[in-house]
Amino acid sequence: MSDDTIRLAMIGQILRRRWRLLAVLTVVGALVGYGTSVVLFPPRYTASTSVLLPGQWEERELLTQVDIATSSSVVDPVASQLGWSGVSGADLRDRVTAKAADGNIIKISGTADTPKHAQQLSDRLAQQLVRFAARIAGGNTDAATVPETLRKQVVETNRRITELADAADPGQSVESVQARTELEKLRTSLEEAMTKLDQADPANNKGGMVVMGSAARPTGEAPPTRTQLIAAGALLFFLFAVIGHLAAVRRNRRLRSEPEIAAALGSTLIGTVDVAGARPAHRPEDRAPRDRIRRLLGVDTPWDLPTPQRSGDEADMRIRYRRVCTRLRDQLPAPRELLVVVPDGDEIARRAAGHLVTEAKSDPVLRVVEVSVDRPMVPDRGSESGALVVLSAGSWTAGELAGIAEACADGRHQVVGIVVAGAVRARPTRPAEQPPNDAPMALAVGGHARGGSA
Repeated sequence: MSDDTIRLAMIGQILRRRWRLLAVLTVVGALVGYGTSVVLFPPRYTASTSVLLPGQWEERELLTQVDIATSSSVVDPVASQLGWSGVSGADLRDRVTAKAADGNIIKISGTADTPKHAQQLSDRLAQQLVRFAARIAGGNTDAATVPETLRKQVVETNRRITELADAADPGQSVESVQARTELEKLRTSLEEAMTKLDQADPANNKGGMVVMGSAARPTGEAPPTRTQLIAAGALLFFLFAVIGHLAAVRRNRRLRSEPEIAAALGSTLIGTVDVAGARPAHRPEDRAPRDRIRRLLGVDTPWDLPTPQRSGDEADMRIRYRRVCTRLRDQLPAPRELLVVVPDGDEIARRAAGHLVTEAKSDPVLRVVEVSVDRPMVPDRGSESGALVVLSAGSWTAGELAGIAEACADGRHQVVGIVVAGAVRARPTRPAEQPPNDAPMALAVGGHARGGSA
């Protein structure tokens, strides 16, 4: 796993080098969001209406009315009245909400597939709640006659008590006094009972519920709307793609530093060279349709390689190749013939090997072979004095390089050195009459920088 810190510049690099892939994934996410809105979340519309509760209501009483508004006692009759096909009371209970607002107001909301249905559902719910509450509180005709009947019976009972009191023995006997006393107690008890009945009558302290107008027909979809789902899908796919790139670079095990590459191959570094105008390393051949698609999306090359730096002109780069050739001549015994091993698909290394062959001419004699990193196979040793591995940094893992080293050993080739190639942006070539000021010095010390970096 890489220990590099994930910086904001790395995200910008992802956007620059993977913008085609990110654009495609964003479109795919938008399509997934659209499909979700069609299959799982079809368009819904919500309408709301308010019911006023006159009088003094405690908070717990308001919450009770809220629960009643969404109960089966209110919703099931509404479902029967609407008569929508395939919609039962249980289905409507999932589409109905109620909440208590300030000022003894209950706000009832209904959600349906069309604005008209949402308006009808909300209005019917409010009306049914008022009817149900009136029935509970005694607001119907039968319940209203009960207190009046009791009052008439109490009046009749009082009249009979008076008659009994008048008909009692007017004497002062003990029995007559006790009878009149008991009758007065009964009259007092009846009057107290009627007083309590009047106080308990809900019609005396609370008026009936009132629907505050018809629900307004909704003009827009209820969230999540189709637009929101499409935007959410596109954003999620984009973020997952960026996070996936960042996670991949954290798990990246490709070797970047020259000491790590030398340790993996078990040899020494001969030098580093530059290749101008090359695409980044590890680019597969564009033969199959899959490869063309990868190239079209921009995923045929690693995105996390450093941006090529501006280097010297062609004359400066040729000096680096000459230094490497000089070190090879000094290091190799006779005969001076080498097998140059290049990982298959490493475009930068392949071009660097071609420049080495050109600069070396025939001393030493260089023979380039490309080796697959999946199943490395190196030709058996002939007249070669060893193998020179040319590769680019940040393209191969330690296991892949170890496989190349083992393939060289199987072919009885000793890895005598490593050359690391890097992509650069070359400057314009200087005129022939203006050679670089440091050219003579570079050629003079080329043979003494054995194993160093050029």
